[in-house]
Amino acid sequence: MADSVFSSLPGAVLPESVDDRPDVVRVPFHYGDPIREQRALEGGRAVVDESDLGIVSLAGDDRLQLLHSLTSQDLARLAPGASAETLVLDPHGRVEYAARVLDDGETTWLILDPGYAAPLAAWLDRMRFMLRVEVTDRTSEYAVVASTRVIDDLPVAAPSGVRLDWHDPWAAVVAGGWQYAVSDHPGAQRTWIESIVERDRLPEVVALVDAGVVAASGSLAAEALRIAAWRPRQIAEADERTIPHELDWLRTAVHLEKGCYRGQETVAKVHNLGHPPRRVVMLHLDGSDAVLPPHGAVVTAERDGVEREVGHVTSSAIHHDLGPVALAVIKRAVPSELVLSIRADDTVVAAAQQTIVPQGAGATADVARLPRLGR
Repeated sequence: MADSVFSSLPGAVLPESVDDRPDVVRVPFHYGDPIREQRALEGGRAVVDESDLGIVSLAGDDRLQLLHSLTSQDLARLAPGASAETLVLDPHGRVEYAARVLDDGETTWLILDPGYAAPLAAWLDRMRFMLRVEVTDRTSEYAVVASTRVIDDLPVAAPSGVRLDWHDPWAAVVAGGWQYAVSDHPGAQRTWIESIVERDRLPEVVALVDAGVVAASGSLAAEALRIAAWRPRQIAEADERTIPHELDWLRTAVHLEKGCYRGQETVAKVHNLGHPPRRVVMLHLDGSDAVLPPHGAVVTAERDGVEREVGHVTSSAIHHDLGPVALAVIKRAVPSELVLSIRADDTVVAAAQQTIVPQGAGATADVARLPRLGR
């Protein structure tokens, strides 16, 4: 397991392991003061080392056609420099890959969570058939540095003359998308830019930090801002059963009016006629015991005097303004006003829900119900 070059910065604290994956780079959690780093990042004064992310490139005239035909987003006419997000679903509509998408006019670049680049590149290569596309896992050549504004001093790659800055579309519902969440969405305030740089130029970014041009914030700061914006991430919020509706991912990653793709039947059926079986919620945690529940911590609700398991925590952080918060995926039927409990080691943490995906999400088609027999 390799350590990022950012680990040389003063105060850098690294995770003990990265899901037992020897091929994933360890990036700093923080540099001594996560709350200060969070404010610096939110204010556009800092960068985050995301060199653990994976990068896949698609070159060739048919690159966008391939992605358009296989994934959930309308990518057929993605303009050079434009940013998008798309999902690869299995035949049952479950999320297999979530990719940030950026095209520079000659190559399409995909940014993925750690561990997903190699299998996605292999799958895309198998699916290209006679199309003029060359698929390459570029993780060993390129890395990602993130920020909340465009930083001109960063050595951002531009192999075709277009800076490879991916702008997170989460701030608004994209064309063809759908928002289940409330109208006053905290994501509307989110700006997030992931810049692709050549991996051997990362020391230049570290030098910018050493020179005081920008500050460095750890991954804990980035996570806190993401959770506060209700922004889902595959490595955290998704599991083998996840469908896009459960995480409000129709907002940016699904085009409901595009042509056929794998998993589309489930997407359309749940959106128009059914309800997702689970839903993501924001949890405001009781901080009395100073316990932050980890990923996978069990969420329970009391019913008839008995605590029953209703879901699990997917992400948690201490936000500089909101305090201890978390995202959790719970059963759809759990009432929104119910106070939940989280088991964290030997401590039980109370958690108040804030609705992201409501209980009634889905069933948007106005289909008349047939009268029941006997009436």
